Amino acid sequence: MTSLSRALPVALACALGSGMAWAVGSLSITTQEPRAFGYQVGDVLERHVVIEVPAGLQLDDTSLPRSGQGGKAIELRALDRQDTTHDGAQRIALTLHYQVFVSPPEVRTFEIAPMSLHFVGTPRVQDLRVDAWPVTVAPLVPVQASPRNGLGEMRPDAPPPLIDTTPEHRRLLACGTAAALLLAYLAHVYLAVPLLGRRQRPFETAWRELRALRGAATPWPQALALMHRALNRSAGEVLYEPGLARFIERHTRYAPLHDELQRFYRVSQQAFFDPAGPSDADMAWLLGVCRRCLDAERGAA
Repeated sequence: MTSLSRALPVALACALGSGMAWAVGSLSITTQEPRAFGYQVGDVLERHVVIEVPAGLQLDDTSLPRSGQGGKAIELRALDRQDTTHDGAQRIALTLHYQVFVSPPEVRTFEIAPMSLHFVGTPRVQDLRVDAWPVTVAPLVPVQASPRNGLGEMRPDAPPPLIDTTPEHRRLLACGTAAALLLAYLAHVYLAVPLLGRRQRPFETAWRELRALRGAATPWPQALALMHRALNRSAGEVLYEPGLARFIERHTRYAPLHDELQRFYRVSQQAFFDPAGPSDADMAWLLGVCRRCLDAERGAA
């Protein structure tokens, strides 16, 4: 507490005492209230009370307010007391320090809590009441903010901060490229290679070319040559009738066609000595043998 604050109750008591004589036989109280306006949260205000106590009476200290009392809005923080005596009479100067603990959304009036002081002694027990005092508290900021840009109640949302996504884009591009290459590889292995391989199989090729020769005038020697080439490619060597059994032993899928292949070799051998040439039935039979060989070739893949 500063020396000025401590001197205020003494000065107030002296000022009151200089204008009037000490009270004799009567109990009286004089208050000096703080201003009732212009406060905000955290401000401190003081209330001064001077009590004239005649001889025979004594203040019951338990009736004095305690620190922390007063309410949620304005709370008593400290109490200073100075006593002086004259011819048995007593003058008590109280300084009560209050602090504002509320910040209302708009200007509001609160009250300093009243207090009742109890005196004991002769000629009788008495009570003095100090009434409540209004105090106006203002908000820290005005309710209606200025409409000027940036001072209104609501401000536009700030744009979100941008995040550098270049590393993510690069990783995504790398992953996409790797996925595309993998898909291309799988398509090549599981689609292109089987398809191309199937089209290049011996009997696949022979069947396609034999069908193209059906409308030719003299297709028989060429047709026989196509069938011989398919058998040679399948066997991995030039295959003649004596080697047919060994071929079927290595490629069992052609076993059901043993008799027809044996007939083919005989027909092929006789074709060079038959001046009449083959009939349409012979050409149809050769196409049938090639087709059945093609089916056996596909079934083994």
